[in-house]
Parts: sequence; C-alpha cells; structure tokens
Amino acid sequence: MVRAFLFLAVLLTVGCSGPPPRASTTAPATSPASTLARVTLSPTVTPTPSPTAAIRYVAIGASDTVGVGATDPATGSWPARIANLLPPGSAFVNVGVSGSIALQARTAQLPGAIAQRPTVVSIWLAVNDMNATIEPASFANDLGAIVDALVSGTDAKIFVGNVPDVRPVPAYKDADKAALFRLITAYNAAIAAIVAKHPGRVIGVDLFTGSADLVSTITVSGDGFHPSDAGYQLIADRFAVAMRAGGIPLR
Repeated sequence: MVRAFLFLAVLLTVGCSGPPPRASTTAPATSPASTLARVTLSPTVTPTPSPTAAIRYVAIGASDTVGVGATDPATGSWPARIANLLPPGSAFVNVGVSGSIALQARTAQLPGAIAQRPTVVSIWLAVNDMNATIEPASFANDLGAIVDALVSGTDAKIFVGNVPDVRPVPAYKDADKAALFRLITAYNAAIAAIVAKHPGRVIGVDLFTGSADLVSTITVSGDGFHPSDAGYQLIADRFAVAMRAGGIPLR
C-alpha cells in the first residue's frame, strides 16, 4: 500500500484545473517501516524469465507487496502467499519496492515486470500516493500507464487491488476521516475506471468491501500501519479468490 503505508495496513492491508500536479520522484517519508531493507528483487537486476514455467507471476507494488510487517517478509508477504498456491513448475518474481508511489513503479518496476514475460501480474498501489497528497487524476495517469503497458506488452492477466477503508487504522487516528473517505472513494473510482478499460484482461480485486476485518487490531502490525501476518493472509485470500475466478489455476 504509504510511503509505505501501504495499504495501510491491512487491509487485506488502499481535483484541480489544468494538468494535475506530478509527484516528486522522491518517495514520501510516511511509514516508520519504510526504511526496512527490501526483500524483493531490485528492478535493476532482472532474472532471465523461464519460458517453460507453467505460470509466470510478477507482483508490482510497495511495502505491502514487499511484506513489511510480516514476521518473515520473504515468505509472509501476500504475493509470496499467492506464489505458494501456484501449480508446480511456475515462476514468481516480486519487483515491489517499499515506499513506491505509482509514478515510481511506472519507471522503476514496470520494465522489469514486462521483461519477465508474465502470464499473471498483480498490482497494488495507491496508499503511498494518497499519503503524499497526489491528486487522483495524477495517480490514475500513472497507474493507467502501467496497466496499458502490461496489456500491450504482455499476454498476462492483470489483477489490480483497490484501497480498503483504512480510516480505523492507527496511523490515521488524527486524520480528517471525512476527507480521507472522500479521497479513498476518488482513488477507487479511478482504479475501477482503469480496470473497466480492459475487460477480460484486467480484473479488479475488491479490498474495500468488507474491509473491517482487514484493518482490525489483529490484522495490523505493531507499527500501526502495515499488515500483520494475519492481515497479509487476508489480502492474499482476496487476490486468490479473484485470480481463481479469472481462470488462474491456484491450488
């Protein structure tokens, strides 16, 4: 989700005249865990894709994709949990980078993701953009560019998570809850429009509906921001349901 806020937690744990403002390429310093070392593949070091893999799954995202907050991020992140459900002979590459906003993922993660020739891609970006007060239109431009490039440059089915209702998350205890909800709603509308643009190829993963379980005291880690192990399992479950419905043969 955040500068690494990631989704804040949990979830499952996601206006102006003229051109919308662009975000700085320096990730916003929001999450206390954003300085943790990445356990993911550096976008500058892309392994050779396996052309014979049953499924080639690539995960794009920020600290939640990396697994910050999990007991063992390398195995406890929600994409790693999804990877454990792939059929034998599949390949998994996590190009997520803690602290990423959509603009940064577009420039730093997208090329490596396409180079893997994926058959399945998951994307979960938004909360860091929200925390950095990036206009929904600017966020939509960058997320849409990521999705468009994956649609045109790969044969993958693409699964895009939206933003859960993170208002109860401890990191937002002092936030204007009404303003936060409006921002979540605007971001989710943007994500829904991007998904609708590519029917059959791009599938939305609803982390907003029924997100109370995703932002409970059990599913948020001790930093009050990122998902706990229980939270990552819930997120993985949501993505897995969508992937199975989309024809991905998860166990």
